[in-house]
Amino acid sequence: MIKDFPILGRKINGKRLVYLDNASTTQKPLAVIKALSEFYSTVNANVHRGVHTLSEEATDAYEGARSKVAKFINAADPCEIIFTRNATESINLAALSYGEQNVKAGDNIVVSALEHHSNLLPWRQLAQRKKATVRTIPFHADGTLNLGGLDKLINGRTKIVAVTQMSNVLGTIVPVEKIIHAAKRAGAATLVDGAQSVPHMPVDVQKLNCDFLAFSSHKMLGPTGVGVLYGKKKLLEKMPPVLFGGDMVKIVGPSKISWNDLPWKFEAGTPNIADVAAFGAAIDYLKKIGMDKILEHDRALAKYAHKKLEQLPGIIIYGPKDISKKGGIVSFNIPGVHPHDIGSILDEDGVAIRAGHHCCQPLMESLGIDATARMSFYIYNTKDDVDAALAALKQVYKIFKI
Repeated sequence: MIKDFPILGRKINGKRLVYLDNASTTQKPLAVIKALSEFYSTVNANVHRGVHTLSEEATDAYEGARSKVAKFINAADPCEIIFTRNATESINLAALSYGEQNVKAGDNIVVSALEHHSNLLPWRQLAQRKKATVRTIPFHADGTLNLGGLDKLINGRTKIVAVTQMSNVLGTIVPVEKIIHAAKRAGAATLVDGAQSVPHMPVDVQKLNCDFLAFSSHKMLGPTGVGVLYGKKKLLEKMPPVLFGGDMVKIVGPSKISWNDLPWKFEAGTPNIADVAAFGAAIDYLKKIGMDKILEHDRALAKYAHKKLEQLPGIIIYGPKDISKKGGIVSFNIPGVHPHDIGSILDEDGVAIRAGHHCCQPLMESLGIDATARMSFYIYNTKDDVDAALAALKQVYKIFKI
């Protein structure tokens, strides 16, 4: 499989590249790179607007990818798939359209304490505009959510419940089904941040019964610049567009405007056609492997990393120790060493990890820290990669004389 990813043949400081920053973005297989190149080399044209051959082929590639995405998450209809630039834009779209319509003064929005800024700030801004409040589901010491007080947090004034399905810091897999069920009892809409979950595990939106789901192409082997907002058709039909211009409108007259049908009323202007088409190739690649197998693979590496890290003096590992409750993300700290120093020293040995607050500053504050070092795994990683990271970590101990 590694041969499918040309970048993994690179040398960094004379060492083989060990890429363990997959929660941030994933590498691209040749199938995706070729799909992107072939689009520009043989098809390149705008979509939906032309009757010539190239335009029709471009439209087929673009809308074909939409159908693949719909099947991948088991959406009821391809029109429930809205293409955006990234998961962040997808969540903002839901907040600016559905949220603006449905949240009123005195209402509340419920999030979890594990949220990435992308699934926190849009709701805080909405609440500020609407004079509503944001409530937070707390977490236990092991990094799992404390769902004991859901019935008090989610009530008749709750209009939206927005939660991550997998923490990008702790790796915690959240039982979103329970949260969605509680939200439905209260009559609240639900949004699931699937930026970390959709690339790593099976996600079935009809089974979850979520109203919205947001995720990004670039975290699942696809190109950057492509996000997805899934929304139930009955909700999307009632929601107003938030961007205006070409292709999102049917009729523009002196006194009459008629928006386009779903999903195009939310996709103003020329979309990111080539990258969407290449995203389709990424989905094909993942489906051949199987999402169950990917989750199993990631967990096996996380378990192995836990075992190896725990042998290092004084190291602190954050999140669930029970691997069945998490995905392939391992965050840790070495007391007395800043995570940025850990990341820099590992880079000298060709090991790429992430260091910082991971766009989760409220979570970091709850943990009593400013940042962590984070290893995150994907399909092309092996135990040899973990061993390389551990060997590099021993240099950290040597340099800092720990």
